[in-house]
Formats: sequence, C-alpha cells, structure tokens
Amino acid sequence: MLKVGLTGGIGSGKSEVSRLLAAYGAVIVDADRIAREVVEPGTPGLAAVVAEFGPGIVTADGALDRPKLGAIVFADTGRLAALNAIVHPLVRARSAEIEAAAAPDAVVVHDVPLLAENGLAPLYDLVIVIDATEGTRLDRLVRLRGMTPDEARARMAAQATREERLAVADLVIDNDGSLEALEAQVAKAWADLLARSAHHAG
Repeated sequence: MLKVGLTGGIGSGKSEVSRLLAAYGAVIVDADRIAREVVEPGTPGLAAVVAEFGPGIVTADGALDRPKLGAIVFADTGRLAALNAIVHPLVRARSAEIEAAAAPDAVVVHDVPLLAENGLAPLYDLVIVIDATEGTRLDRLVRLRGMTPDEARARMAAQATREERLAVADLVIDNDGSLEALEAQVAKAWADLLARSAHHAG
C-alpha cells in the first residue's frame, strides 16, 4: 500500500486532482469530508460536540449549526482546541478504517488541506502538492467561490506559504493552466504512483 498525502493551498484545484485520482482507482481519504461525517445527526461525534458546546449549536432538524459553532470556535482558541479534541480522533479513526479496508496494493491518497501547516509530511510515503500562483488562486476564489478579493486574500494568508508547501513536496502538479493540462499531469503522476507502489510492495 502506498500512502500519499495530497495538499495545496485554497483555490489550487486540490478537489479536482482528488476527483481525477479517484477515477484512476486511488482510494481517497478526504479529511474534510470525514470531519463532516463524524458529526452528522445521530453520531456519537455530534453528541460529544453538543455535550461540550450546548444544545444551541444544533439546528431545528437536529443537524450541527456550523455557522453558529464556527462563530464560537474561531473567536476563541481554547474552544477551537476543545472542538478539535473531539473531532480529530474521530477523523483519524475513520481514516484508518478506510485505509485498512483498501487492497494491499492500493494507492491511498489522503486529501489533507493543512498538511504543510501541521507538519504531517512524515506520515506519508509521498507528498503531492498542487501548486498554483497566488494570482490564479485569487481569481478562482473570487470567480468560482464568490469570495471578495479581501476574503480570498485573508483565507490564503491563513495557510502555509507556497514555499513552505513546495518544501514538503515529492511530486508537484502545476495547476496554473487549463483543465487539459492538469489532466495530463495527473495521468503522469498516477503512472509514477503505480510504479512506486509496485516498488513499495516488492
């Protein structure tokens, strides 16, 4: 099994690369998606969050009120730490389950937004960084996600710098160009991953 960490700054096109790799047959472990799943209605995760933050963070239909919880934790690092203490172990456990269920020769790609920021590169056999210039990312966030330029810049500034991300990369996929150019690079990266996986298994 080849464990790959996939990361890139906001607006770099990481989810697109994730989708392309999944189409090739990679097993994708999406930390953000799992973080949402572990606090869905009826889960022990949601019960633990409610026990910590009170029933006010649940909507009328029993779901987590993300904007309300966000307003609490982003204003207070202590509360954010309390939330992370509940959610992170659940995400790790679920990620490990997905990995354990994968075939022995699988390429398991962990989609980790804050890989560089949290020093997680050593956990993986290989790290792929999706790279795009700040101008490209800013344009995508404004055009595709409806952010204002100031909001987009603030979100980008809260993450690792491009240099910090590239410093942990074993493979870099440049996503400044067209979708066709990206698809060609992902195809090449997949061939590389399969070769490494075979070597890894042998």
